[in-house]
Amino acid sequence: MKFLAITLIAYNGEKPVTERFREVVDNAVLAEELGFDGFGVGERHERPFISSSPPVVLSHIAARTSVIRLFTAVTTLSLLDPVRAYEDYATLDHLSGGRLELIVGKGNGAAQARLFHVTAEDQWARNREGYELFRRLWREDKVTWEGRFRPSLTDAETWPPPLQQPIRIWHGSATSKESVDLAARYGDPLFSANVTNPIEPYAELIDHYRERWAHYGHDPADILIGAGTAGYYAARTSQEAIDTYRPVYEARLATFRRLGLEAVFPTLEDAIERSSILVGSPQQIIDKVLRYHERFGPGHEVMHLHADADGLTDKQHRAALELFQAEIAPVLRREIPSRPFPGLAQESAQGRNGRVA
Repeated sequence: MKFLAITLIAYNGEKPVTERFREVVDNAVLAEELGFDGFGVGERHERPFISSSPPVVLSHIAARTSVIRLFTAVTTLSLLDPVRAYEDYATLDHLSGGRLELIVGKGNGAAQARLFHVTAEDQWARNREGYELFRRLWREDKVTWEGRFRPSLTDAETWPPPLQQPIRIWHGSATSKESVDLAARYGDPLFSANVTNPIEPYAELIDHYRERWAHYGHDPADILIGAGTAGYYAARTSQEAIDTYRPVYEARLATFRRLGLEAVFPTLEDAIERSSILVGSPQQIIDKVLRYHERFGPGHEVMHLHADADGLTDKQHRAALELFQAEIAPVLRREIPSRPFPGLAQESAQGRNGRVA
């Protein structure tokens, strides 16, 4: 199994914005130091997040790291001009030395939808159209194209040419079959949010992904699935972990109440039992991940943890991540074999003629 650390760069105003961005970069450096396989930055265009420009943040992280894979989580193609998104990420591909992977999706949030004039009726069509154009721009020298949501293209050239050819693109999945079907149609990997609800709705979407994958004629052995987690804290004993994490979870419940939202898991104990949150001893966390893996099935090879302290002290956060890499990750890597992340194809660096259809 491979492990990513991901942040949406939530911002609560308690520190300067500049300091919060520096914290994100420092967390990426720490993730590489501890042995995580990837670091992801989400994209949101509304409060309480300041992650509106992932390519800029990831470019800075690329300059501070050397081997960790860099992920978007997710690139909101329903909101973006695919041409501009291509230019940003092809540039980042070079600056990172070919370490970039994209997780794409329609995004969510009413405020950002209003900001970009996206509606509930057209959001999935925008996401699909944006992805299909982005995919062609990455793979083809010149693109002639016509769609609904941006001006048409005639023999359009986009620069710079990408370094990786092709780049691996995951599709973020939360509650809808549209992104699942799009991933299966193009033979792309799926990344399940796996955060808000119990396991079954996410597992059902993964089952649907397998069905559509077969429908489109792909080899079942090529399926690749990632899944998120709703929180993480490990300690030597279960009780120590619960006692330390309880104030963090209670603060989360208080936020739900303030926003008028009903908590799916009203207590920490309920969340530990029924959600993807990983709180407990190393063995308890290993057992839980293995249970999820059994339900998600073959191809489930990637998991993410929160990159941010999320209410823990920096010392507690680092200690928990160190414990994860020392005692949890080695067992999961052994029990759940995973394929290598893509290596940079040398021929892709030889120029635009290396693009593939």
